[in-house]
Amino acid sequence: IPFFQGEGVNLQLGIYQEGSVLNYLYYGVTKGIYPPLIFLGIGAMTDFSSLISNPRLMLLGAAAQVGIFLTFLGALFLGFNLPEAGSIGIIGGADGPTAIFLSSKLANGEIVNGMQTMNLIGPIAIAAYSYMALVPVIQPPIMRLLISKKERLIRMKSPRAVSKLEKIMFPIVALILTTLISPGALPLLGMLFFGNILKESGVTRRLAETARTSMVDIVNILLGLTVGASTQADVFITKQSLLIFILGAVSFMIATAGGIMFAKVMNLFLKGNAKINPLVGAAGVSAVPDSARVVQNEGLKYDPTNHLLMHAMAPNVSGVIGSAVAAGILMSFLL
Repeated sequence: IPFFQGEGVNLQLGIYQEGSVLNYLYYGVTKGIYPPLIFLGIGAMTDFSSLISNPRLMLLGAAAQVGIFLTFLGALFLGFNLPEAGSIGIIGGADGPTAIFLSSKLANGEIVNGMQTMNLIGPIAIAAYSYMALVPVIQPPIMRLLISKKERLIRMKSPRAVSKLEKIMFPIVALILTTLISPGALPLLGMLFFGNILKESGVTRRLAETARTSMVDIVNILLGLTVGASTQADVFITKQSLLIFILGAVSFMIATAGGIMFAKVMNLFLKGNAKINPLVGAAGVSAVPDSARVVQNEGLKYDPTNHLLMHAMAPNVSGVIGSAVAAGILMSFLL
């Protein structure tokens, strides 16, 4: 976009124009600054009690990440190179900040690991956030298709009370374990668990309140503004963008089905009130808390007294962790 020049005027416009305000703000997207800040706010909002009280539900969040790796293979089949396919695959995690973080590293229009990549940050971000918003539309039909009426009526044992010590120790232990598994995810998970410590410690209330309200709102505004401004016609209206949206839809459906089917497999080895309502498996995608709310609403349709929200939050928050771990694994192999 050219300069507007005149007497004493040299106004630079456009997000890709060096020196413009939008270009400076976009730096937070291209360098992966905004996503960790959003994770800090998410950590300060999140209560891990349901996950701590029933750790086996974490497996459902892990199972839902199958959508990421199958979409990665699908993107390779459609002609995207390795770094681009890795960025597209993360859409299956239904986690917008993680998708932006990974695409800023792997599909930023620069040479990555000897391969020239397209700038796919805008299409990937919009696809990820679009499918997060469409959770109430996409997930219920898949639930009804895969889960029998008898399974939808399963009542799960109430979560146990979690101590203050457990709440404080969980983010510390989880950070150490996830860093050993996926060092590349440290910027995201480090901020997530740091935000959670701010919340659970009880001595940094003002910091936790700022992180989960004012700060995360400001960062979301900047992220939405810059990503939206980056989707100019020559960058966004392309065949690749259409393929990304199709792959995103497929990956989200696979992820939902993966969590449900894994819950059904787990039930083969569980008895009595230890069984898991397969509806809860659909919350394994990391669209927090929308996916858990959809599970709650679907459960109430078949039994108005069967509240699944607290159970669904366990795989839901573990899905956030799982998608970040998957992003770190992809980065370690593709960078």
